[in-house]
Amino acid sequence: MIRTLVIGLGQMGISHALACHADPAFEIVGLVNRSTPDLPDALRAYPLSHDYAEALARLKPDLVVIATYSDSHADYAVAAMRAGAHVFVEKPLATTVADARRVVDCAQATGRKLVVGYILRHHPSWQRLIAEARGLGGPWVFRLNLNQQSSGPSWEIHKALMRTTPPIVDCGVHYVDVMCQITDAAPVEVRGMGLRLSDEIAPEMYNYGHFQVLFADGSVGWYEAGWGPMMSDTAFFVKDVVSPNGAVSIRMPDSARSDDIDTHTKTSTLRIHRVGQGQRDLSMASEPGHQQLCDTQAAFMARAIVENLDLTRHMIDALRSLAVCLAADESVRTGAPVKL
Repeated sequence: MIRTLVIGLGQMGISHALACHADPAFEIVGLVNRSTPDLPDALRAYPLSHDYAEALARLKPDLVVIATYSDSHADYAVAAMRAGAHVFVEKPLATTVADARRVVDCAQATGRKLVVGYILRHHPSWQRLIAEARGLGGPWVFRLNLNQQSSGPSWEIHKALMRTTPPIVDCGVHYVDVMCQITDAAPVEVRGMGLRLSDEIAPEMYNYGHFQVLFADGSVGWYEAGWGPMMSDTAFFVKDVVSPNGAVSIRMPDSARSDDIDTHTKTSTLRIHRVGQGQRDLSMASEPGHQQLCDTQAAFMARAIVENLDLTRHMIDALRSLAVCLAADESVRTGAPVKL
């Protein structure tokens, strides 16, 4: 079994811990969190520590699952790999391109496996969307957003995340990764704008932003993300890919809620439109939920370790999507386009 240490027990960390708990490939040897969290029954028997460095040295895990705030990802990942452990780290990989490269370089130097939590890569509906969009042929227009009308506990989570990472980076890496999987062309320029809509976040942070990305093949993409109780839940979830030959879109029911974590990954219906052929809807009613997708990610991590999978492309892709989103953040802050 893969001896596993899970650090960070917020919403995502608990989901990853539950995935490891349920999979016989893993043995959880410890949990780490700065405070004492309210854990589900399945996790309460595992030893809990508040000191990552001490737990890493004492437990000597084979795998460290990192689900802490973004600004700690790089240091924690490098420490784990230098201690001999493989790493699963939640997205984004880091808060700077330099830190992300440091993590990737460490993985290559130590021979440890590094998997970044791009959950949509494991989602059969998103895999189908990507395949259908590629089948239409490019160049493409990507129209993607995820706005969340968060309040109460959800808003508290978002405010905590925004101490280090704006929404267009935290969520944007998923959707830039989808764009890049469809076009295969290099992103070459990013243009971003954003606005601070709440005095509950730091003056230098913004809780609404959007950016445009231009690709070498002529494709263009747009992504928008906003968090907070003021956000509109009208058209909060747009997932639309257009080509000269038609379009592929995700269509959500009116009952979908913007602050429901399952809504962020579910697709409900894929609508495929081909010029001159009309359109057809594919039901995705049997698709996996959020926890099932975390289970699938855990299974992939186990395969990567046991089968010694080559993760070079995975790491390059993670660097690329992060670089685009960080360039978008730079553009928001400077008011100028950023060349890549």
